[in-house]
Amino acid sequence: MSTQPEVWLRGPLPDIPVLLQPVAHALLQACEELNELMVGFPDELLWEKVVGMASPGFHLQHLTGVLDRLFTYAQNEMLTPNQLDYLSKEGKPTSKIYTTPYLVNAFNKQVDAALTQLSSVDTASLNDYRPVGRSKLPSTVIGLYTHSAEHTMRHLGQLIVTVKVVRGEW
Repeated sequence: MSTQPEVWLRGPLPDIPVLLQPVAHALLQACEELNELMVGFPDELLWEKVVGMASPGFHLQHLTGVLDRLFTYAQNEMLTPNQLDYLSKEGKPTSKIYTTPYLVNAFNKQVDAALTQLSSVDTASLNDYRPVGRSKLPSTVIGLYTHSAEHTMRHLGQLIVTVKVVRGEW
């Protein structure tokens, strides 16, 4: 367990606009907690479902995929065929490359990409309309970034509980 204060109490992050600091702090906090949680987690338990909960593997895939998708929408782009394919495979152990280290590393890379994107946001665009999904539901740039932070933390919480139950630590 980290002896440092939570990320949001460590001060502003360089290059991140002030209005987006909470988003960046939440993503970095999630990254730290997820990496600590998953140390030594056995690959054979990645797809275990207990008490109707989604598997740890699903949460790891979804955390990565949803960040990618929400940040794509924030850039006013639609999802690519690769992103849609990734979405269709979330929660399914369709590849032998889906190991715990692989999925943790994929999330870390996605958080890095998100932080890079946040560092280049023109804050004048935060209230701009952005269509979401095939139905083009209405959101804004700030709405997408804020939702990415809260959604990440929600799934991290679910992952923490699921991992503890699967490990028999509950």
